[in-house]
Amino acid sequence: MSAETLKSARNALVLIAGLLIAWQALYWLVGDAALRPPLATFRYTATLVTSEMFWPHLSESMRAFAAALAIAVGAGLSLGFWLGFHRFSGQVFEPMLVAIYSIPKITLYPILLLTFGLGMPAKIAFGAIHGIIPIALFTINAVRNVKPILIKTGRVHGFGPAEMVRSILFPAALPEIFTGFRIGFSLTLIGTMLGEMFAAQRGLGYLLMTAIGLHNVDLIMAVTLLLIAFAALVSSILLAIDRRLHRRV
Repeated sequence: MSAETLKSARNALVLIAGLLIAWQALYWLVGDAALRPPLATFRYTATLVTSEMFWPHLSESMRAFAAALAIAVGAGLSLGFWLGFHRFSGQVFEPMLVAIYSIPKITLYPILLLTFGLGMPAKIAFGAIHGIIPIALFTINAVRNVKPILIKTGRVHGFGPAEMVRSILFPAALPEIFTGFRIGFSLTLIGTMLGEMFAAQRGLGYLLMTAIGLHNVDLIMAVTLLLIAFAALVSSILLAIDRRLHRRV
């Protein structure tokens, strides 16, 4: 194990320990009305994940999130390559993307409900709209930063648009594109959970909203802990890959 890996592991352990200490101190300050201590939360979480009622909610959330992320990545990359490679189109439409991205997404939720109805399609759509534009904007910037000599080489070889993207643009722009994917992942997860909280009958977001309505602090803490643990684990892995890709540039 390298010294850098050991240092990263040590820093992670220190951060986790610090968060647990802060959590316990906050519990002592606030009390049972709004929080549970770390140990009690871990025990309840272990009970929750072994119960039969939990897994249908988890499965629903993961299916919605996976579909939303796939749509966000596919649409974001397609839009980003188009606007990044065609300068005029990018100059026209990029400001529109930025303006749309500045709109609070929750204001669009009634439109999505009218369009898709309650259930899985609305959750997927709400998750996807959170991730598409960040991925597209990072991809636009990444394509624009590709060295012109590489693009000229592709044109000399007679590459069409698809071959240009596959053989020239994507490999050269991959580090920045992956950064956009990492951010899009987090935002798509947030969007999917919000979609479940406001108009769903299953899923972790629905479970969390139900717990809030019933003031079930144990369930609130357990679901929140699971979501944070999942997001932190995957984000850490994506960040490590992101750093490795940027080192190769």
